Formats: sequence, structure tokens, C-alpha cells
Amino acid sequence: MSKHNPIPCFLLAAGRGERMRPLTDELPKPLLTVKKKSLLVWHLEAFSAAGLKEVVINHAWLGKKIEDALGDGSQLGIHITYSPEASALETAGGIRKALPLLGPSDYFLVINGDVFAPHLPIEQLLDQASNLRTLKNKPLAHLLMVPNPAQHAEGDFYLKDSQVSSESLDGGEKLTFSGIGLYHRDLFKDLELDVPAKLAPLLREAMAENRVSGEKYTGPWHDVGTPQRLQELNAAHE
Repeated sequence: MSKHNPIPCFLLAAGRGERMRPLTDELPKPLLTVKKKSLLVWHLEAFSAAGLKEVVINHAWLGKKIEDALGDGSQLGIHITYSPEASALETAGGIRKALPLLGPSDYFLVINGDVFAPHLPIEQLLDQASNLRTLKNKPLAHLLMVPNPAQHAEGDFYLKDSQVSSESLDGGEKLTFSGIGLYHRDLFKDLELDVPAKLAPLLREAMAENRVSGEKYTGPWHDVGTPQRLQELNAAHE
């Protein structure tokens, strides 16, 4: 996988998108469109522009529609491999299932298929993976954190300098996890194959060992979580 990329890249597209119903009753959430392009195409174009050649996409709900829409990715200058799930395995379970396809030697990039971040700093994240390799106590995850949106005002984790913690840090800022991160394959080493598993407990465990780093991202980022938010995005002119 990584022979064409600096590191493997994975797009999460298996969720049911319950809060987006009825829009997602007949369409997978990551195929919903912003400015006439699906959320997945926005990500794939960013990958291609960054010189990435390979991406793995998982799917479950209406997964065939994702494959029909994107094909092998050649029209976007990228090669797509799919990791189908009979039923959604949650984030960590989906990553665990896709690991053989990703084939990471250490770090790989994961992006939620249902976020809209049109100016995502892909090259910066790839450089960050190289930086992580030089650290003595290598982080198991490096998270892109964003200012708390109105619908998630309480945030997720604390960030101080480059440390991310689930516990309050003196002088730290509580931010929202963007759904974009670099992960070390060892974070998932104890997970069983094809068993649903959430990502947050793994991250909190790694945070307790001070093995999660992060950075604040202030570029445009939107969690496209409801039909209203999708409508607002399409009405806005960025």
C-alpha cells in the first residue's frame, strides 16, 4: 500500500448517518454533496493534489453506492481499495479490519468521510508523521483538534503545546477532535478482527500513558451532522 504514498491513507465511510435521515435512507452519508461534490470527492481531490496515489475506503451501509460512484478512483488520479463491512464495525473496528489492506509500517492517516475541510493541510500531516518517528516516546496517535463548534461546545480533549489529554491540563485548551488523525498501528494491536470497537476508549488509554499528541487546526472544518448543517454549508459562500 505505502509504496505509492509516504504513508497509507484511510477514509471512514461506513456509518449509517442516523442524524442525517431521511437524506441517508437511500444514500450513504459521505456521498452527500457540498458545492456539487460529494464529501468523499473533496477528500480524494485533496489526496490527489498532495501527490498521494493510494487510498483505502471502508463502507457498510449502502456500500455498493460508494463503489458505483467512485469506481477505482482513476478519474480522480488516485487508486481506491475498498474494505467492505457486513455491518458497521465502529471507527476502531473498521480500522482494525482494514489494516491488512493499509499495510502500515508504523503511522497512517485516517479521515472521517463525513467531515468537510476543503483546505486540509495534507502535506503538513504527512510531514508530521515523519516528525513522530523521531520522538523517543512515539505517540500512538496525533490528532487534529479544532475550535469547538456550536453543536459541540463542551469539546472533547485538552491540548497544551502538543500534548492531548482527556484530563484537564494546566493552561490547556479544550478542543474538539476533528475526526482527522495519524495513528500508529500498535494502537489497534489488541483488537479482534470483525468485532465492533470504538476509537475513543483506545485514545483515552493512550492519553493516560501520555502517548497522544496533537495540533490545533483553525482552517475551515465542518462536521456535516444534520440536514440543516448540510443546507447551511451549501448556502454559504466560502
